[in-house]
Amino acid sequence: MDDVYVIGVSCTPFGKQAGRSFKDLTRQAYLEVLADAGLDDGGRIEQAWFGNCGMGTFGQRNIRGQVCLTPLVREQLFPERVPMINVEGGCATASMALHGAWKDILSGQADFSLAIGVEKTFVSGDPKRTLEIFEGGIDQLDPAEWMAYYQDAGEQAGKAFNPNEAGGTLFMDTYAMQAAWHMKAYGTTREQIAIGASKNHAMGALNPKAQYRFEVTPEQVLADREVSWPLTRAMCAPIGDGAAAALLCSARSLPAMPASVRERAVRVRASVLTGGKYRRLDEPGLSRVGAERAYTRAGIGPLDVDVAEVHDATSFCEIYQAEMLGFCGMGQGGAFVGAGHTMLGGRIPVNLSGGLVSKGHPVGATGLSMIYELTAQLRGECGARQVAGADIALAENGGGVIGFEEAACAITVLQR
Repeated sequence: MDDVYVIGVSCTPFGKQAGRSFKDLTRQAYLEVLADAGLDDGGRIEQAWFGNCGMGTFGQRNIRGQVCLTPLVREQLFPERVPMINVEGGCATASMALHGAWKDILSGQADFSLAIGVEKTFVSGDPKRTLEIFEGGIDQLDPAEWMAYYQDAGEQAGKAFNPNEAGGTLFMDTYAMQAAWHMKAYGTTREQIAIGASKNHAMGALNPKAQYRFEVTPEQVLADREVSWPLTRAMCAPIGDGAAAALLCSARSLPAMPASVRERAVRVRASVLTGGKYRRLDEPGLSRVGAERAYTRAGIGPLDVDVAEVHDATSFCEIYQAEMLGFCGMGQGGAFVGAGHTMLGGRIPVNLSGGLVSKGHPVGATGLSMIYELTAQLRGECGARQVAGADIALAENGGGVIGFEEAACAITVLQR
């Protein structure tokens, strides 16, 4: 098996971009990943993985990647006859694309493989179409199963399952119930969740790619509009549009690249996927399983991680994932985040991009935007957000919902 390296990354700014098409976003992410890898065109690419969740809502239900890359093929910027696999895995979509590209090279079947994720979740003046995109993230064939699960979970959490009672979404309600259960079981506080949210908004204010570029104090987070108790709007990821990409290369091909590319290459130490289930509320989630497998594959432990990006669809998730990833003990995530251990300069800085709550969350692009941020951290290119001497980075990206956990989770470990 050959080592795998990230030699190019890109990420468009995230935000509500009604005037930009899927093809526009694809073009920007693709051309920028080539430029970052020091390539004039994509002639070396042998395989591509295209991640997207919601394009069907806009009328393109099949061959999504082929459609979005066709103009670039015509212009001889993307090579002809390259196989492209379309990927969909909820919010974990882009990480699944990366996993596929990693396997291409790991198996020896390709020396260069592209992963790209593109999404539009903002539909101006038509929120029902936006909702359609997200509805696919939960079982639509047997909704009675999850309705019963959430009603029982609500009783255990002390927060009744009343979807959309405050005008939010089903998914925010499930996160809110998880937070309420954690508060009841371990004494986690809303103030601790607000500290994490405030930290991520402060980091987003320093990130030119972020959707929200303003600071919010913990007090302002708590005073913001309630979405689903205990969560306020400032604790929840916004909808938006964007694209991100990564170009992967084999170790045997890396020496032939220019020195400027070799010096900035980042090794993929592990890429692990896990699947969700209806678990007990006190049972560790699928990200715990994925992290343990990733640590074993990479030959490291959680305390070796210098910087991480985790899937904070709400700010409670940073607390929970700190526990699942082994950064702190079970039930200690609230105190861990509240004490500042995930801040820049803390024990294990987390979500220095601003996280989903500030950077934004264009579903099919999110996982690769994490790789973009962590690659930049390992290269030492994050400016005011830079972790000094960062050597090992971890990304946790979850997608879809099965009960109180994601349907899929990806853990990626990178090394300088």
